[in-house]
Amino acid sequence: MTITEKVQNVAERISWAAARAGRRLEDVKLVAITKTVDVDLIRAAADAGVRIFGENYVQEAKEKIAAVGKDVEWHMTGHLQKNKARDAVNMFSMVQTIDSLGLAEELDKRAGAAGKVILGLIEVNLGEERSKSGVSKDELIPFLNSVKGLKNLSVRGLMAIPPFFDEPEKVRPYFKALRELRDRANAEGFSLSELSMGMSHDFEVAVEEGATMVRIGTAIFGERG
Repeated sequence: MTITEKVQNVAERISWAAARAGRRLEDVKLVAITKTVDVDLIRAAADAGVRIFGENYVQEAKEKIAAVGKDVEWHMTGHLQKNKARDAVNMFSMVQTIDSLGLAEELDKRAGAAGKVILGLIEVNLGEERSKSGVSKDELIPFLNSVKGLKNLSVRGLMAIPPFFDEPEKVRPYFKALRELRDRANAEGFSLSELSMGMSHDFEVAVEEGATMVRIGTAIFGERG
């Protein structure tokens, strides 16, 4: 399949999954993950209608953003070090992987200096995996309280990378848990609308459980080299 056909196929699968949950295609944003992807393929995805791209590395993103040069939005979807916060604020509209108070405060500081507001998602380590970044479930509400006063960082929701299972159905409890965490936070007075969860092998289950953003790489660009 061409990139256009792959984008259409993913959009159809999102639409079907949304319909099963009584939701609309418009409720779910497709974030195409461009880690190690050539610029020509990214341009083709943009031509096919993809409006949001996610990049894992600041240095790679610099080159791609300049080269693609289209009316698209870029999100930081990889682990971000504090010393890259200034670059991230200048390049991305959203950082999906805020995993520490120090990073949140640095993004707020750098966004203030740039005269802008950076959007953010709090990364939650649902599986309590040592190999992954993120705030623990028990720490989430205190963390949200710690960042709610930041003027130039607007926290819009939660993001998670659950443990990998070959069977997508086994990931469902993690997606449900993230939605319930979001709902619990909102019941305590926060205003979180976004849930970034689900990747190429399990995004349909994520959509059924309330994902508002799905991060798709392989299903659009093929296996990484």
